[in-house]
Amino acid sequence: QVVLVESGGGLAQPGGSLRLSCAASGFTFNTWAMSWARQAPGKGLEWVAGIYSDGSGTFYEDSVKDRFTISRDNAKNTVYLQMNNLKPDDTAVYYCHVPAGNWWGQGTQVTVSS
Repeated sequence: QVVLVESGGGLAQPGGSLRLSCAASGFTFNTWAMSWARQAPGKGLEWVAGIYSDGSGTFYEDSVKDRFTISRDNAKNTVYLQMNNLKPDDTAVYYCHVPAGNWWGQGTQVTVSS
């Protein structure tokens, strides 16, 4: 059974930082690419970032490029999203995602507000 558990969300001020984590189990983590996606209030799901199974390649949506960093620790079956210089438009529920398997976590809320 595939399980993805996100953590690390919360309230941040504009310009602040948060680090999201996604702990994975139930599949061979180091053979699957991973992604983060988000859904803002009243909006559709938006892909944010992706990373190859071995971490050799990372990809970002334009609005988060140079502010967010996706990484993974295959020894810990965990993928991370470091979010810096947060903006109010980053407010959303953030989801961990395995694209090839279409597996999703339950999401973690990120709110950016002063």
